Amino acid sequence: MKFIRAIPAISRETKAARSSGHPVVLVPTMGNLHAGHLSLIRRARKLAGAKGTVVVTLFVNRIQFGPTEDFASYPRNLKRDTALCREAGVDILFAPSDAVIYPGAHSTYVVESRLAKRMEGASRPTHFRGVTTVVAKLFNLVQPDAAVFGAKDWQQAAVIRQMTTDLNFPIRIVVAPTVRERDGLALSSRNAYLSPAEREQATVLYDVIRAARLAVKHAPAPLPAGVLRRKLSRLVAKQRLAKLDYIEFFDPKTLEPAKRVERGTHIALAVFFGKTRLIDNGRL
Repeated sequence: MKFIRAIPAISRETKAARSSGHPVVLVPTMGNLHAGHLSLIRRARKLAGAKGTVVVTLFVNRIQFGPTEDFASYPRNLKRDTALCREAGVDILFAPSDAVIYPGAHSTYVVESRLAKRMEGASRPTHFRGVTTVVAKLFNLVQPDAAVFGAKDWQQAAVIRQMTTDLNFPIRIVVAPTVRERDGLALSSRNAYLSPAEREQATVLYDVIRAARLAVKHAPAPLPAGVLRRKLSRLVAKQRLAKLDYIEFFDPKTLEPAKRVERGTHIALAVFFGKTRLIDNGRL
């Protein structure tokens, strides 16, 4: 595995990889890797094939964090992440510094203005601007044939797919399934922030998704979104350490809000446990 920190080196190595004629597949991450990230790397290897190149990036992207969010405390473990990538068969690991990605007086941003407005975009107004900017930069540096993202960040994947189409990046966007703990909690680097009591109650996110699926399954007709949202909100309220941010129902392709909820509708939610904010989503 080649470990790279500089832009000239990543450009040179990925250019050489592309010249081989075999696929180059990118997995962008913010590090602190867990089993969910490793599942994305495995998917990337399937797409690249034995002779292709899997590129993983480790970069905690400050511009996608709000001023009161956890950029400074976000978990970082470069030594462990490097070992995991090597064990997973990654070909190139790109771990740039902040100064490498945003040198000098950086003032150019990439903004997707439709899909990014609701849900995460409403709760974190500058978040997707940061995501699309750094992903566009990584796409330009690596120029992969495909890039793999996780379904846990469903809206993020939709925003990136839209950006890829709009800016004519010749890159296939692949969304891999969410990986969960045995009790249903979606794997996330931020799970490490949870106290034992918060961790126990954090399963309420998946409980909400399961309750919504059950309601839709047994409903004789589509359910009014407002009615179902209130019912599910009460489920969150039963957990004394949980504070609901939002529950939304929407079309999984367009992200348009659903006034009535039925099979095929998507649900997404965000819940605070103290200062820790967790998200999840699922198809009903």
